[in-house]
Amino acid sequence: MMGRLYEKVKFVEGENFVTIEETRDLTNEEMQSLALKFVRDPKYDGVKNRTILVSSTFKEETTQYIKGLGFKHHDDVYFVRCGLDEIGMVNEEARTFECTSLRQEEEVVFKETWRRSMEGSLNAPQSLNMDEQMKTVKKELGPGYVDTCLTAYENGIPIGVVMPHIEPGTKEEGRIFYFGLVPEERGKNKATALYKEGLNVLKSRFHASYSVGATSVHNKPMLKVFENCGCTMTEKVRVYKYSK
Repeated sequence: MMGRLYEKVKFVEGENFVTIEETRDLTNEEMQSLALKFVRDPKYDGVKNRTILVSSTFKEETTQYIKGLGFKHHDDVYFVRCGLDEIGMVNEEARTFECTSLRQEEEVVFKETWRRSMEGSLNAPQSLNMDEQMKTVKKELGPGYVDTCLTAYENGIPIGVVMPHIEPGTKEEGRIFYFGLVPEERGKNKATALYKEGLNVLKSRFHASYSVGATSVHNKPMLKVFENCGCTMTEKVRVYKYSK
């Protein structure tokens, strides 16, 4: 039974972390059994960060049971979906910034811009440091990570990052692993344009037919970007992190 439960959900594994997603179709009993298995599974004994995403549709008794196992509420997140057929291509003459991949630049530049883009984020704090984050990208995406890690430049100055890719195990589901502007570039009406650039890359280079995104319920600017890009909210989930 436990093996079949694992098959009903999605595991995302990286450097020192594992996250269980797509639990919405489980019954309350299955959700509780899954959380118990996740805690007791010796396969994950040495994993530093264990996270489970719990749909807001589950009963309160289920979330209380999960908390009783040692999981702590970390954040609430909205998931959205965006069809890429409606995304218009960015006019080259209207483009104000250029996105450069790791095929053209040093990893140190990208990592530093990414680090700065996470400063003051309205999403819940990351449990991984930058080196662990980078190892996670390489592990999850394989050699293609060099085409996913894009630094956005404006007038030769790095202003942010956008990381489009095809979700592993799918052929047409696009995702943006991370997106953000460095602190001094926020509030200047650049976020929507940069995110649309990422969606265009998903469509034109990665041949995705749709995109799935997620952000904290507290990240109002990112929710506005989703709205501006025509994304539709699909579900709200609670994020629980295990701590012994």
